[in-house]
Amino acid sequence: MPDNSILPTRKADHIKINLQEDVSSSQSSGFDLYRFEHNALPEIDLDRVNTNLDLFGRRLNAPILISSMTGGTAAAFEINRKLALTAQKYRLSMGLGSQRAALEDADIEFTYQVREYAPDILLFANIGAVQLNYGYNIDRCLRAVEMVQADGLYLHLNSLQEALQPEGETRFSGLLSKIEFICQSLPVPVVVKEVGWGISGKVAKRLQEAGVGGIDVAGAGGTSWSQVEYFRINDKNRKKLAGDFRDWGISTAECLEQIQRDAPGMLAFASGGIKNGQDIAKSIRLGASLVGVAGPYLRAAAASEEDLDQFSEYLIQGLRITMFATGSSSLEELKKTTLVKQGEHTCEI
Repeated sequence: MPDNSILPTRKADHIKINLQEDVSSSQSSGFDLYRFEHNALPEIDLDRVNTNLDLFGRRLNAPILISSMTGGTAAAFEINRKLALTAQKYRLSMGLGSQRAALEDADIEFTYQVREYAPDILLFANIGAVQLNYGYNIDRCLRAVEMVQADGLYLHLNSLQEALQPEGETRFSGLLSKIEFICQSLPVPVVVKEVGWGISGKVAKRLQEAGVGGIDVAGAGGTSWSQVEYFRINDKNRKKLAGDFRDWGISTAECLEQIQRDAPGMLAFASGGIKNGQDIAKSIRLGASLVGVAGPYLRAAAASEEDLDQFSEYLIQGLRITMFATGSSSLEELKKTTLVKQGEHTCEI
């Protein structure tokens, strides 16, 4: 049986490492390869640019997701509370960190419970998909959703992270059929999420056929969880092994391209190395409906509420100005703009 007593400690380690160490992937998110065609005569007014969207029964003011990060400790609750208040203020979406710790210990459920601070946002509960091979069932999934009054459930895929953790759980065989059952049985949408190494078009197609409500590609280019584990590991050889995977994964932009090719019509979220409003706009143009940001929001939350406001406004204004400069008055129009991919053979997307 896994030792659940280490979960809160591991959560605290993850927060500390993300805030204090360089855990970025050595790989690019891929968005630097793309350029929008500038529209010198947009024929729209900047103040009329509309970034609203409706998703899973919620109205969002911008296609921004404060991505899954933490929970399980008092410090994590304070971070989640601040993030929820920010999501409510700007009408963004939010994903919670893995709730396994709270499912094993009811005393720390409160560290995830932020609905009172954000009654109107699109909120995702979260558990590791691999837990379906370690005794979790539909009742546990439903409990995770009800615990936080979520609109949907993230099932996250973190096979490489589990393989690198000394205490990792690596029985990933037979998961797809169990994910399919959860999708059929749960009364809210299920979104399958990677944690930083990307979901390929081939895997997206299998998930699409299994009936998932969406996928969050969480591609390479942002936080590298192999690097996070590197800083947790004491064993010399295992530490070196974790360092070898810093550049592993499929870039976020490449994931989106593959999904458009292999799983057309799949609801996709983009996360992994999103730096600014232009990256958000490029993600939307490449097929994403929602764009997630984690590390920068964690650092802003650790600093101040003012930093959270400034960063949110920076992202939203960057998206709005990019839309204005391409002549796009809505997200639907943005999806039709000309995007050029630079490289050996420059081409329009």
